Amino acid sequence: MDQHAQHGRRERKKAALRTQISEVATALFLERGFDQVSVSEIAEAADVARPTVFAHFARKEDLLFDRYPEAEALIVATINDRPEGTSAVAALSTLLTELARTGHPLATMRAHFARFWQVIAESRALQSRARELLDHLEQAIAGAMERTGEPEPHLTAALTVAAYRTVHLESVRRILAGEDAEQVAADHLRRIPKALARADRRNHAITPATSK
Repeated sequence: MDQHAQHGRRERKKAALRTQISEVATALFLERGFDQVSVSEIAEAADVARPTVFAHFARKEDLLFDRYPEAEALIVATINDRPEGTSAVAALSTLLTELARTGHPLATMRAHFARFWQVIAESRALQSRARELLDHLEQAIAGAMERTGEPEPHLTAALTVAAYRTVHLESVRRILAGEDAEQVAADHLRRIPKALARADRRNHAITPATSK
């Protein structure tokens, strides 16, 4: 086996172990709550050493937010690879709408995710980490927009993240309040492109006010 194949095999095994640890941790969090489960308990349940957990996850919170790297990579790739003449925000709007429509865990609104959202709502540590990751994502989006020539990338990225976050949180709150999940999902789909269109500075000419 050549070095390239060996490296690929090691990476696959590493990814599989990471997924295993995260799945075990998430199941425990959903059952008992985030703050009631220790990393040592997760390691024991996953049949790994405690240092192994931290070798794959820098923080306990990241065990629940394990798909963040996937989300960032997908979003940045969407901006980088968008068709010529398409704004970054429009490309993201299409991506997020499609993910929500197809039931992808990164953007969907489904009743069976209610417990996941409840766990986050019950933990200040998770809420704090979620805000940190959102800030990190905003910077990644701004960087991709800047590299691809999007006007005012940092402002546009901030507006885009804020727009989608508002739609997402309202939909989550509605489901947690017991509203019909199918209706919430339908409304969510309609609101994504409308909200992001307001953040699309390329498609909105803004004329500064002038004094008379």
